[in-house]
Amino acid sequence: MADDDGAAAHPVVSLRSASLAFGPRTLWHDLDLDLHPGEFLAVLGPNGSGKTSLLKVLLGLQDLDSGTATIQGQPLHRGSRDFGYIPQQKSFAPETPLRARDLVGLGVDGHRWGLRRGGARYRRTVDALLEKVGASTYADAPVGRLSGGEQQRLRAAQALAADPKVLLCDEPLLSLDLHHQQAVSRLINAQCREHNTAVVFVTHEINPIIDYVDRVLYLAGGRFRVGRPEDVMTSEVLSDLYDSRVDVIRNNGRIVVVGLPDATTHHHIEVG
Repeated sequence: MADDDGAAAHPVVSLRSASLAFGPRTLWHDLDLDLHPGEFLAVLGPNGSGKTSLLKVLLGLQDLDSGTATIQGQPLHRGSRDFGYIPQQKSFAPETPLRARDLVGLGVDGHRWGLRRGGARYRRTVDALLEKVGASTYADAPVGRLSGGEQQRLRAAQALAADPKVLLCDEPLLSLDLHHQQAVSRLINAQCREHNTAVVFVTHEINPIIDYVDRVLYLAGGRFRVGRPEDVMTSEVLSDLYDSRVDVIRNNGRIVVVGLPDATTHHHIEVG
């Protein structure tokens, strides 16, 4: 299948004939995808469809079985500062001996072993990142005593520390209440639009980010579709991907999907 965008800018990330399997099961096959600067791509699909595996490929943690993946024409490699990464929300233990500003600081200099912290430039950088994500008021609080939404803001600040070309988000809204979902989504979209950062946003639920999404990559049953939300999130397309009747209902700008097979719940526990 081919990518269907018409953007004039050169892509920041390109996949060509990319295929990946998990044991005997094909996750996706012959995926062609160009991701452009300032583009917000949502990645959807059932458990085990390869959403998190796609992020691992881009992070250089997982090799493709066939095909190529490049960033600005160069092969991907592990540890690239061109990528920022926001993981799923997982709470820190209450006794974790780490302040909010220390967590953000790992994104500033965590890749440079032996660097002495505490300099004026380091402090200014961390303070600016904390302010950017609205976390200045709890900068010196222990991370284990913060709410899930507050912790996720810090992970966003950490991911943005290197001003990445591509921001990879692995279910960053999982387990957050509606207020914090909206706040974190706005932060990610602001980085996309204001800094021309490409965003790859893995999610089981498109509605919290529907107003921001430019395109959708939907993975299911070893196949995929790529396109605008209104072209991919349809009864016809999803029924074809699942080889089973699926109804997509739109109501006040929101999308309700009815009839997904029982074994393909969108609640995300990725296997590979």
